[in-house]
Amino acid sequence: MGMIPDDIIYQVIDRSDIVEVISAYIPLKRAGRSFKACCPFHHEKTPSFMVNPDKQIFHCFGCSVGGNVVNFVMKQEHLSFPEAVRLLAKRANVDIPEQQESQGQDHQLRQKIFEVNAAAVEYYHHHLLFDKSVEVKNVRDYLKNRGIDLDAVKKFQLGVSLDQWDGLLAYLKNKGYTLALMEKAGLIIAKDDRQGYYDRFRDRVMFPIFDTMGHCRAFGARTLKEEKNAKYINSPETFVYTKGHHLYGFHLAKPSIAEKDFVIITEGYLDCLIPYQHGVTNVVACLGTALTVDQIRLIRRYTKNVVMLFDKDKAGESAMLRSLDVLIEEGMQVKIASLTDGDDPDSFIRKYGVKQFEGYIENAKPLFDYKLQELIQRFDVKTIEGKSRIADEMLFSIVKIDNAVMRSGYVERLSRQLGLNQQALLSELYKKEQSRSSVKGKERILDVKDKTPEILPSRSVETNILKILLEHQQYIPQFQKDVPLDDLKDQEIRDVISKIYDVYTKEKIINVPRFVHTLPEKRSQELVCELMQEGQIISGDNEKVYQDCVKRIKNDKIRLKRKELVEKIRESERKGDQHALEQLKEEFNTLIKQ
Repeated sequence: MGMIPDDIIYQVIDRSDIVEVISAYIPLKRAGRSFKACCPFHHEKTPSFMVNPDKQIFHCFGCSVGGNVVNFVMKQEHLSFPEAVRLLAKRANVDIPEQQESQGQDHQLRQKIFEVNAAAVEYYHHHLLFDKSVEVKNVRDYLKNRGIDLDAVKKFQLGVSLDQWDGLLAYLKNKGYTLALMEKAGLIIAKDDRQGYYDRFRDRVMFPIFDTMGHCRAFGARTLKEEKNAKYINSPETFVYTKGHHLYGFHLAKPSIAEKDFVIITEGYLDCLIPYQHGVTNVVACLGTALTVDQIRLIRRYTKNVVMLFDKDKAGESAMLRSLDVLIEEGMQVKIASLTDGDDPDSFIRKYGVKQFEGYIENAKPLFDYKLQELIQRFDVKTIEGKSRIADEMLFSIVKIDNAVMRSGYVERLSRQLGLNQQALLSELYKKEQSRSSVKGKERILDVKDKTPEILPSRSVETNILKILLEHQQYIPQFQKDVPLDDLKDQEIRDVISKIYDVYTKEKIINVPRFVHTLPEKRSQELVCELMQEGQIISGDNEKVYQDCVKRIKNDKIRLKRKELVEKIRESERKGDQHALEQLKEEFNTLIKQ
């Protein structure tokens, strides 16, 4: 999708009444000037979810989620920001013309490819259902023998490509699609001399790959003939399809994933299709490769809980292990289910039934247990070298876990199970943490005793100032003169106030729901919404409350500066640096007079 201009986004926000939108999803009850409900994003019995019709924002005091109407629809419908804006735009009758998108031509090409892919899906699907030829009958028999029923064929829109060089090409050409468009969609291939084209997929079972909105992005194709070189072939990367960005069956599974709050990830098409057909509807397939970051982030919009279910062959286990660390790094909670040797999900369900399959899912092993077991089978746990290899691989995963308590607990377990010194493992973990350039601000397992604690001014004073600036905007230019931004010690609040200055300079007013849209960080959006839902911070003498906050911020800065000077004076005394000592004392005496 192309970028949507801010003026269009603001129209959508302004025309979408947040109370009306949210009440279409959950029942709201009036509470003074606001509305309340039990939060739809976490389980609770006492309502803590508040909707403010005046500010057009929502906030939950239980789980801290908050934002404007677009943020709510994103979270409720599990949509990206542009998808949520488009959904609200339709409801509010706001047009998003293609020519207003920064990538209008790209958008048109994308829509054309979706259209021609949909026609190809229809063509392949129609032949599977109605073609009377022997070759298609063989495909139907194959699917039937694999346990796939007619409802599943229709739901997943399976199809068949005929054993013809230009069957699809002729069909699409007759419908008015150009050869250039078919080629860009990856449906046809140019001959070596570029003097003609032929169908990419011939004589194969067709598996359309859809995105979350139900658009066909690509195809997977399986041959039934052993003499063929490749069992599976797939669409090439196109303008609308990038390998590793999509998951098979996700468009059907997403409601169930959100409802059950976990997803089962399998390898192949039938591994996904057969469980789904038998009622296990929160299942997807990663199409035979290790999970990518893009696929994981797509899943994370719906759940953080993952059960991996890969084949127990070497390729499956390798793909599994490669996926585990990426899942951890993306903050997912991971378990691994293993079926009986030689079985994949479709063969297992046909042998033992779906109830036993669900039992294996329920008894999935935590990631730590699974990986340790796999490594013990690979390396000789009786030798120091083997223990070292196992520990190294386990610590490689453990270091990526954000929660310091969990990391510490896993190190303790690893120490017990391998019979290694816990402090030695902690030291190795610390080395790995230091070497990870992507780690920023994460808690250390080891105590860093030489770290001097920083004395910060009370966050409550700075949040009070932020609330004052949003509720009484006449103080914005005054505060900009009274207090330099660097005097605020809370980086998050400093960033939000800096954004307030930018918007106020241009607009001369802060429209809260629009302002929330301009904040790049989710936590900043939630902070603003939380402050706006709380009671008035200023009552009585507005000026006095404002001046008290400013005075406290300035005093805190002076106290911090004094502490720093005292430390420098002591250091100069230890070094015997008389010249520096005199300068520091003079600076300190000047400071205490302020």
